[in-house]
Amino acid sequence: MQVILLEKIERLGALGQEVRVKDGYARNFLLPKGKALRATESNRAYYQSQKAALEAANAKRRDAAALEAKKLENLHVIIIRQAAEGGQLYGSVSARDVADSVTTASKTQVDRNHVILNDSFKTLGLFTVAVALHPEVKSTVTVNIARTEEEAAIQKKTGKAMVKDQADADEIKAEKELAAEAVFDNAEDAPSEEDAAA
Repeated sequence: MQVILLEKIERLGALGQEVRVKDGYARNFLLPKGKALRATESNRAYYQSQKAALEAANAKRRDAAALEAKKLENLHVIIIRQAAEGGQLYGSVSARDVADSVTTASKTQVDRNHVILNDSFKTLGLFTVAVALHPEVKSTVTVNIARTEEEAAIQKKTGKAMVKDQADADEIKAEKELAAEAVFDNAEDAPSEEDAAA
């Protein structure tokens, strides 16, 4: 379906551009959200008559978003979650969790749709997340996922997650194997019941 964009859309086009998109994307997202119009002669004429007003409204929204985005510069948010010793979360941290934390920390209204995440976070650590308050205005926020506030402070200072690394896990496993071998060897060296009876 051919549509006329009413705002800039990432990887699709700019305001006023006529682009071809899949029918389902247009019917289910672009048209109902008011982000595009069908590219018909009457809609082209409507867009040309409203072009100045649409561009002015877009510039106003962009400027307001730019002011709000300044509050997000160098923002560091902490999300406390339960996790295993290896750093694997019991659950995950989604775009909604990040948006809620950013809103609380910055006093700027951030929706989950503003947070650009390909997948939810499933481990402890420091992550850089993009927040787009407007299609033309993006900020980056550091998300610190930790088990406690103290752990979050250490992670922020060191820049690494507070987890037992693979070397620690291998060392613990080797110690357990040695202990098991020692128990087995001691059992072989112990006198049998027949020897003890004699």
